[in-house]
Order: sequence, then structure tokens, then C-alpha cells
Amino acid sequence: MTAADKEPPKHGVWATIWAAWLALLAISFAILEGIALWRKAPGDTLSENIRIWIGTKRGWKSAGVLGFMAGLLGFMIWFVPHIVWEVW
Repeated sequence: MTAADKEPPKHGVWATIWAAWLALLAISFAILEGIALWRKAPGDTLSENIRIWIGTKRGWKSAGVLGFMAGLLGFMIWFVPHIVWEVW
């Protein structure tokens, strides 16, 4: 029996829980971002807040921006092989 034969069911309890969590995350983001875009007030969107948090006004070489880029790049270096080739 291979590892592929032991694949968990696609519609099991945990698959449902993860799908519900992702749906809740996506819906809550859409609602909050939609309200922010509708209001058109400065500092309401997630993008604007991330720029404030990491300090993009100080330039792209600030510690926050470099940390954000390193973290995002590191996540993608891990995530893509983890999902596509099932490593790590």
C-alpha cells in the first residue's frame, strides 16, 4: 500500500472544518475591505494598514519592509513545494 492509497477523504470532518474556516476568512475580508473601499476614508483598507505597520513611507529598505518581504518570500519557498510536491 502506497502513501497515495492512505490519502484522507476529501469530504471528511477536517476537510469541512478547514473549508469553513477559509470561507469565513474570505467572507470577513470581503466584507471589511468592501466597507473600507465604499467609505473611501484614508487608512481603512488592509493594504493601507499593512503599509503603515511595516513602514513603507520610510523607504523599501526599512526593517519592516525587508522583514515583510523576507517573511513572504520564505513562506512561498516553503508553501509551494509543501503543497505541490508534498515535502516538509
